Amino acid sequence: MIDAIKQRFVIVLSLLVLIWLASIFAFVLDPKPLPGILPRTIQGLPGIVFAPFIHGSFNHLLVNTVGLFGLSWMVAWRGAGYFALCTASIIIIGGLGVWLFGRFNYHIGASGLIFGYLGFLVARAFVEKSFRAILFAALVVFLYGGMIWGILPSDPRISWEAHLFGLLAGVFTSVLMANVKGKPLV
Repeated sequence: MIDAIKQRFVIVLSLLVLIWLASIFAFVLDPKPLPGILPRTIQGLPGIVFAPFIHGSFNHLLVNTVGLFGLSWMVAWRGAGYFALCTASIIIIGGLGVWLFGRFNYHIGASGLIFGYLGFLVARAFVEKSFRAILFAALVVFLYGGMIWGILPSDPRISWEAHLFGLLAGVFTSVLMANVKGKPLV
């Protein structure tokens, strides 16, 4: 049990360290333009992969770190390989949605991934119908359910498109991974 908790902590911490290092690197270099998603442009295509790792400010990075920690912890329950596959799927599918349909502006930050994990964990309860998946979904709705309003346009500086397409990517990934069995850590 303790080893499983340590392994999950290492998985989640590795993702957070990667995001922090990439964001700090971007803060120091102050790249213009940021390697974010710029919809419907060739130069915006790499942002599909890089946008979740780049943040516009230290506050942006902190806020995303809090949400990312709890939700990624639950996704990491099934092990590193399962977590990596889920994360990559959400990043690519959600990023493609933003690239195809987003406002013509740079979209950066991990919030699309956070919304993806939210969608994944809730949809997983319907797809899997196991006690653990339903318990996680209930916990996610209780703790993070208020986030759902983030898929609606509110602040022009916030990419509601990343939130919406991240959420949809998480739901789609849950269906896509219905037959993928992770190795539970506990």
